[in-house]
Amino acid sequence: MKTSILAIALTAAGLVAAPAISHAQDKGGFFINGQVGQAQLDKGVYDDDDTAYGVNLGYRWALNPAVALGVEGGYTDLGTFSPKSASRPVGKADLKGWTLGVNGHFNINDNWYVSGRGGLFRADLKGGYNGIEAPVRVDDTSNGWYTGVGFGYDFSNRASVGLNYDYYKVDEKGLKLDPGVVSVGAEVRF
Repeated sequence: MKTSILAIALTAAGLVAAPAISHAQDKGGFFINGQVGQAQLDKGVYDDDDTAYGVNLGYRWALNPAVALGVEGGYTDLGTFSPKSASRPVGKADLKGWTLGVNGHFNINDNWYVSGRGGLFRADLKGGYNGIEAPVRVDDTSNGWYTGVGFGYDFSNRASVGLNYDYYKVDEKGLKLDPGVVSVGAEVRF
């Protein structure tokens, strides 16, 4: 009985959504976007900011005229961060890497949108921290995660600009880095 009700509900939803999905096909497809902004790190021995940039490629499926969900992969360089003054020097921290995740583009009206993204961050990190007996230096790769939100303006179904906030989380051998990035970006869809 429950299976029949679920099947009927899904069929009805598909019939209602079919015209909207066919109308929204031009909002889906491949995209490339780039962003540049300011990364801020205030964690442990580090308290600094630096210029950050990134680029993403991906594909979104238009679910209706206002909603498109997709996948993305990209590269981001979060910058180099200087340590706070410390009794034992640890050197600068450097963080960059590859991203793989999901994203969404949600139109509030014909031109304005909000967006969200998140996924895995394969980081190349260098840095250090003050260990119990001596400074510890880390130069390794690590699997972390990222998440972000944004809003912006669609000039057409093919181009937009936006303001974003992204957060990256990495922890390797006791070195914990989690910069936040405020950036402006542009996207082209085809």
